This record gives sequence, C-alpha cells and structure tokens, in this order.
Amino acid sequence: MSLPFSNLPPSERVPYAIPQLEGERITIPGSKGVFRILASSKQTDGLMAVFTSGSTISDAPGFHYHNKAHDVFLVTKGFLKLYNGDKCRMMGPGDFAYVPPMVIHNPDNVGPHTELQGLITPGDWVDFFRYVSEPFEGIISPETDTRDLKSLLIPKVMAAKGKFDVVFQPQYQPPELGEWTKDDEKLPEGSEGYFLRANTGPRWMLGGVMSRPFVTTKQSTGVCAISSIESSKDYGETVLSKYMTFAKVDHCFCVMEGSLKVRLQGSGETIFREGETVVIPAGQAFALDFVSKYVKVHSFTDGDGIESLIHELGKQVEGVVLPDQAPEWDPSQLASVAERLNVTF
Repeated sequence: MSLPFSNLPPSERVPYAIPQLEGERITIPGSKGVFRILASSKQTDGLMAVFTSGSTISDAPGFHYHNKAHDVFLVTKGFLKLYNGDKCRMMGPGDFAYVPPMVIHNPDNVGPHTELQGLITPGDWVDFFRYVSEPFEGIISPETDTRDLKSLLIPKVMAAKGKFDVVFQPQYQPPELGEWTKDDEKLPEGSEGYFLRANTGPRWMLGGVMSRPFVTTKQSTGVCAISSIESSKDYGETVLSKYMTFAKVDHCFCVMEGSLKVRLQGSGETIFREGETVVIPAGQAFALDFVSKYVKVHSFTDGDGIESLIHELGKQVEGVVLPDQAPEWDPSQLASVAERLNVTF
C-alpha cells in the first residue's frame, strides 16, 4: 500500500504526502504572495513548521525580530533581498540564510517570481501567518491583488500586539546591500545570523549519499537542520536503504530533482518526484531508495536526523558533484553513532 497524497497536512503526527504546490495555502492581503504550509505544530508536536512561499514583486513586511523563533530562507527561484542583522545580500537560487532569535531581519522579494523554502521553530510561529492571512485558491500566487498591504496588515498587527512572537522595528536603520564574501561560503562555528552562498559550504558523503548542509544543529542550538541530500541509483543500495527509526526527530523531505522511493515499515512504498513532499514523524521506521540517475532532496528536521547521521558516519569531500564511485565508509561505527543520535536500524 502506497502513502496517500493529501492537499492539506493531517491533524496529527502521522506519515503523509503533499502534492506539488499544495499544502495549507494562505495569502497576506496585498502581498502578491502565498504561503504553502507543509507541516506545523500538529504534525511535529510543536517542534517545527516547514513551508514554501511564492511571490511576485511586492512590498516587504518590515524590519522585525523574534524573541524565540528561528527563521530560515532558502531561495529556489527568483531573487530575494534579505536584511539579516548587520548584513544584506541579494539572494538567488540555491542561496540560504539563517536568522536566529533576536536578530532583526526583513525579506524583500524582488522577483520577478520568487520561490522560497522555509523552516521556523517552534512550529506554532506560523499562527502569525494564519492570523494575518486569508485562504488562497489560485495556482501560483495572487499577482493581481492590488490591495494596500500596509493599510491591511498594520491594524491587524497592532491589534495582536504581544500575542505573537513578532517585534516590529519601524525605526531601524538597515545596513547597505553588500557583496558576497568568503565568509558567506562556510558554516559558522556558533549560533549567529549568516548567509551561505549556493553550492558552497561543506559536503559530506556516507557511501553513496552526499549531504550539503545549509544549517546543522550546531548553528541552530539543537533545534533544526536543513540539508541537500543527493545520490544516484547507480550506487545501488545505501545505508539509508535500511529501515531506520528516529525516536524524537521528524523529517520533511522536499524532492527537488529526480525520483525518491520512500518505504514505510508496514505501509508499503511510494515514489516521490520533483515538487512533492513527504513528512515522516518521529518514531516511524522508514527507508530511502534513490531510483533515478540523480536525486536531490531537501531534508528538514527538528533535531539530529539524516544530516547528522551522514555527517558523523561519513567523510568530508572536496568535489562539488557526486563522484563516479561511492567512497568507502566504516560500518563498525554505525552502532555507536546510531545510539548517540537515538536512531535504530
């Protein structure tokens, strides 16, 4: 039996699949943009929310920070001008930014059609999106919505002052737009706001599986990790082909290229393709098979999940694409790493 698709996330922490451009779809009036919530508190026990968003050129929401929420921006189409603390960058496809609590930021979609993937933790922060939004029934985004964003948004924000973890800073003097630097090509050692330029940063391989992390639990103080997971059917079975159960960590896999087979113990298997999403809750045994020549999946977790497993068991590599031969790895370390990450095979 395959995993059924649903346009909306279920109301509980169970495995599910979301088709392309679906999810809980909402729009802030006048924003010319849409949020597609793929998972939030009900599906992750409050730990994280994962969403995609699309917008044409529109006004930015305004400078603000969060007291507790961690925010990320991963551009998949178009361009985003992001203010992140004392830095500002023009982000394009593949560029990433991490914004920890208390850091003032402001995302400005400069289009012409920008698509993002995002994660926020804790997961109930997206209730703010829900509060200021209305349902969206269109295809991509409400490009012709000419309502005045600020006149509609500001009264709602003022009425809910203190209810949501959003602190607007209207008097903030932002930094100038800066050029990308070498510092934007590596992950920081601690928790701070940063940018990561596309196709830079560390790369790890565990046998035939590569992980290109955008943020790990080291930078996020343990609350989340996001990585590009890449492999090929030509490698055959990998360590991820074994059934594995992460006791406390939820996974959200967004397929970017190729075909990914997900097997759930006791529930059959399903093949996912570009634009489709599968969410696997903590405690559910699953296995991954890569069934096309090249497979690229963005993995979102609310703790040490797939990314950490590849990082700790694998080896750092210098190459920027998958090698023709999978590197050797030491299976004797699997038991100790699995115990440390609270995952069973």
